[in-house]
Amino acid sequence: MKALSMKQPWGYLVQTGLKTIETRKWKTNYRGDILFVASKKIDTNFFDVVLTDQLINTHIDLDKLKNPKLGVALCIAELYDIKPMTVEHEASAFCETYPGAYSWFLRNIREVKPFPVTGKLSLFDVEVPL
Repeated sequence: MKALSMKQPWGYLVQTGLKTIETRKWKTNYRGDILFVASKKIDTNFFDVVLTDQLINTHIDLDKLKNPKLGVALCIAELYDIKPMTVEHEASAFCETYPGAYSWFLRNIREVKPFPVTGKLSLFDVEVPL
């Protein structure tokens, strides 16, 4: 299965289904299911760039947001479209638009039982245990 690494707690927002747009500075022709993997690093700038007003209006578990799982598979989501990011995408991406950003549109997000995965750059292949 194709996999994508992301720093926490961004991955947790995807896992909960709140973040339905992932942003990247690159695009792919791939469409279909992607295993989202938490890297072993936390984004220390998360609370500086996340749209915090949106977090306040959710029922998110703040303890899991502040102490997320690292180095494991989180969820599977269907990547169904990619477009240049616009301000209309900011709410679903939980961040402001930035130069060169692409919006990766996600749907059908479902959690998986966490299992260890070593992250890599770009899309990569992972064997998913049944």
